[in-house]
Amino acid sequence: MKTILVVGNGMVGYKFCEKFVAREESKQFKLIVFGEEPRAAYDRVHLSEFFASRDAKALEMAPLEWYVENGIDLVVNERVTDIHRTKKTITTASEKEFSYDYLILATGSAPFVPPIKGVEKKGVFVYRTIEDLEQMLDYAEEIKKVKPNGRAAVLGGGLLGLEAGKAVMDMGLEPHVVEFAPKLMPRQLDSRSSNVLQLTLESIGIAIHTGKATNSIMGNGAITGMDFGEDDTLDVDMLVISAGIRPRDELGKTCNLEMGVRGGIVVNNKMQTSDPTIYAIGEVALYNHMIYGLVAPGYEMAEVAVNQILNSTDIVMKSEIDMSTKLKLIGVDVASFGVPYMPADKGLSIIYENKTKGVYKRINVSHDGKTLLGGIMVGDAEDYSILHQMYLNNMPLPDNAEELIVGSRGEGGSAFGSAMDLPDTAVICSCEAVTKGDVCFSVLEDGNETIKDVAKATKATTGCGGCKPMVADLIKESLKTLGKTVKERLCEHFDYSRQELFDLTKLKGITDYDTLLDEVGTGNGCEVCKPAVAAIFASLYNETANRQETIQDTNDRYLANIQRNGTYSVVPRVAGGEITPKQLMAIGRIAQKYDLYTKITGGQRIDMFGAKLHELPPIWEELIAEGFETGQAYGKSLRTVKSCVGSTWCRYGMDESVSFAVEIEHRYKGIRSPHKFKGGVSGCIRECAEARGKDFGFIAVEGGWNVYVGGNGGATPKHAILLAEKVDKETAIKYVDRFIMFYIKTAQPLQRTAPWLEKLEGGITYLQNVVINDSLGIAKQLDYEMQALVDSYVCEWKEAVETPEIRERYTHFVNSEETDNNIEFVSLRDQKMPKEWA
Repeated sequence: MKTILVVGNGMVGYKFCEKFVAREESKQFKLIVFGEEPRAAYDRVHLSEFFASRDAKALEMAPLEWYVENGIDLVVNERVTDIHRTKKTITTASEKEFSYDYLILATGSAPFVPPIKGVEKKGVFVYRTIEDLEQMLDYAEEIKKVKPNGRAAVLGGGLLGLEAGKAVMDMGLEPHVVEFAPKLMPRQLDSRSSNVLQLTLESIGIAIHTGKATNSIMGNGAITGMDFGEDDTLDVDMLVISAGIRPRDELGKTCNLEMGVRGGIVVNNKMQTSDPTIYAIGEVALYNHMIYGLVAPGYEMAEVAVNQILNSTDIVMKSEIDMSTKLKLIGVDVASFGVPYMPADKGLSIIYENKTKGVYKRINVSHDGKTLLGGIMVGDAEDYSILHQMYLNNMPLPDNAEELIVGSRGEGGSAFGSAMDLPDTAVICSCEAVTKGDVCFSVLEDGNETIKDVAKATKATTGCGGCKPMVADLIKESLKTLGKTVKERLCEHFDYSRQELFDLTKLKGITDYDTLLDEVGTGNGCEVCKPAVAAIFASLYNETANRQETIQDTNDRYLANIQRNGTYSVVPRVAGGEITPKQLMAIGRIAQKYDLYTKITGGQRIDMFGAKLHELPPIWEELIAEGFETGQAYGKSLRTVKSCVGSTWCRYGMDESVSFAVEIEHRYKGIRSPHKFKGGVSGCIRECAEARGKDFGFIAVEGGWNVYVGGNGGATPKHAILLAEKVDKETAIKYVDRFIMFYIKTAQPLQRTAPWLEKLEGGITYLQNVVINDSLGIAKQLDYEMQALVDSYVCEWKEAVETPEIRERYTHFVNSEETDNNIEFVSLRDQKMPKEWA
C-alpha cells in the first residue's frame, strides 16, 4: 500500500482528502494528514460567524469521526519541520519521521505583518485562526471593563480586513478600518464603487481611513494608538492586522524545491512541484506566476492533484483562473467578475450608481457591444450569477445592454433569460466545479428536489454559497419540466412557504411566535423567520409591533428609523400631503424644542431627525396631542399616498385627488405587508403625483379613475400596470383592497409588489381575473379581511406612550437611567447633522 502525506489541514487540504477518498482507487493508498492547529479542518471563509455563535464545531468541515470512517490518520497540533526528498520522508517538530510515496503540500498562507515599529505590543492581533479570534474576544472584554467606549482598528481594507471590521464591531468596540491605498478593496473595486461601499459601511458605524501609512504603534507595552506621521494619529485600544497574506512556503525552501522570486512553491498544470512526487495546492502554490487567495481555485487544484495521483492524467489546471467573487461584507453585497475595470481602449463601461441606496453597478462590454468583459456590483448583486455565466460562456448581450443592470423597460420581464438557457457545461458552483448539467441531472435523473438534496449529491452551494440562488432556479425549472410544483421554504425552521405559514397561522388561530414555532416549526427561529412571522401576525390580526417586540426588526421594535449615529427619526402621518397651518407650527415647535433636523420627504411628509432613544415617547406624546399619529415610516407597511392638488386648485384637474388620497391613506394606514408599499393619486393624466411609480395608483380620466398596480421606484424602477380603467371611486378602492390582500397572502418576505407581480404566473391578466372577475371565488373573503384590518387600526405611538411596560423600553441602558451623551452633531445650514467619524 502506498502512502500519501498531506501537510496542512485547512480547507484545501481537507478538500483533497474528501475528493481522494470518494474515488474507488483510493483504497490502494494510506492517507496521513498533519495539521498545526489543535482541531480538524474548519471553514475560514465564514470565520467571522464565530463571533455570533462562539461555536467552533459549527465551522467544522467534517467531524473527527469522518477521518476515522474514511481510514485517514489525522495528526493535529503537529508541525512538519523538514522534508527529506532523497529518503522520501518528513520530520515533525516532535522529531517523528514519516515516509511517503506522494507528498501534498497544502500549508496555505500566513498573515502578512508589516514591519511597523511597535507591532509586537500587547493588544495587536492577526485575523486568521479560531485561536486568534478567541484571544481577540478575551482582550476586548478586558478593554470594556475599564473603558466602555473602547476602540479597535483594523489594518487593511481588503476582503478580510472588512470582515475583521465587522468582527470588532460585534465585540462591542468602536470599529475603525485603516487602508494604505486611497480606496477600499483596491484589487476588486474601482474608485466609484469603493466610495459607495465606504459610504454604506460608514452609515452602519464603521469608520474608514484610506490613504494612511502607519509609521508606528503607540503605547507603553500595550497599544494606545496608531501614528501616521505629521501629527496624524488615531487613538485605539486594539489593533487587528489584516494586510494580506504570504504563502507558507518554508518547507519548499528547506528541501530546495523551485521557488518563486517573491515566494510560493512553483507548480505546473498538474500541481507538481519541481519534484514530481511532491504536489503543492492552495495558497502555497505558485501557478502562472500567481498565488490564488480564493477557495475555488484551491479546490480545483486539489481535484487536479487527486486525478494525477490516481492516473487520470488528462485532467489539469486551466491556463486562466477565474477570480470572480461574490461576497456579503457586513451585510453589503459586493461582487466582481471578469475584468472589473479597464481603460477605454480595451472596452466600454455602462455604469449605474445610486448613492442614496448604496448601489453601484458597472459592466464592461466590448467596443461592438456584443461581449460582456467583466463588471462590479456593490449593494445589489442579485444578478451576479447570471452575469457571471454570461461572461464565462461568452453569451450574446441584449440590444440594450444597460438593461442588464437597470432592469428591462416597459411592461416586459427581466432582461435575462432563464437559467435553463445556459449551456450544460456552464460552471454554476465554482467552489466545487459543479456544472448546470450536473445540477439538472441530479434533479431530473436522480430525483433530488431540494437544495439540500442536490447539495448532498453534487456539493453545489457547500463552498461560499454564492451560487445558491442559481442552483435554486435550476432546481425549480427542472422540476417544472417534470410537471412538479416547487416548494418554497421560509427558512430552515419552517418547512413552509410564507403563504402556507400565513394560512396555517390563520387556521390554527395562533397569535404568538413561540406557539407557532412549537406547533409547525423546529429549533429556535432566526432573523429571517422572526420578522416574516411578525408581519403575518400583523396582517392577520393588525397586531402592533409593540406586543412581540423580540421578533421585530430594529426599526419596528422602537417604532422609528435608526440613523447612522444611533439617533432616530420621527415621521408623523400627513395623509395625502395635506397639513393645516396649526399642525405645521406644531411640528416646528416640537422640532425646535428637541433640536431636531427637519426635512420634507419625497412622500409629502416632514421628517425629524436626531431624536435620542429616551426622547421618542415625549416627542410622540406632544405630536399626538396636536392630532398627529405614527406615519409607520419604519415599518413594512403603507408609507405614503402622494397626491397632487387635483381639481380643488388645479385648472387641469379632472377630479378631487387630495380628498381621495387622504381617504386612501387613512384606509390603509398601519396595514403590514411582506414589504413596504406606497400609493399615489393624480387628478389628471399630467401625473404630478407620479402614481404610476407606486405600488398602487389612481389617475383621474374622463369617465372615472384608472387603477394601476405593481410599480416602484428605487434601484430598479418599474412602471405600474393598468389593472382597471374608467371605474368609479368605490370600485377603484375595492379592486385595490383585493390587490393588497392578495399580495399580502401570496408574496414572499421582503418582496415588493413589482417583482411579485412580475413572478406571478399569468401576470396582470391573472391578477385581473382574481380581483375583478373573482376567478378564485375569494373576492368576498378579501373584502372582509381588508375591512377587518381597516376597522382595527391602532396608533403604535399612542399605544407605546400610554402603556408603562412598553414605555420602559425606551432607555439607553437596561440597568441605568443615564442617557447616551456620546452622540455628537455638527452644524449644517442652520440645522445639525451627525458628526463625521474621525
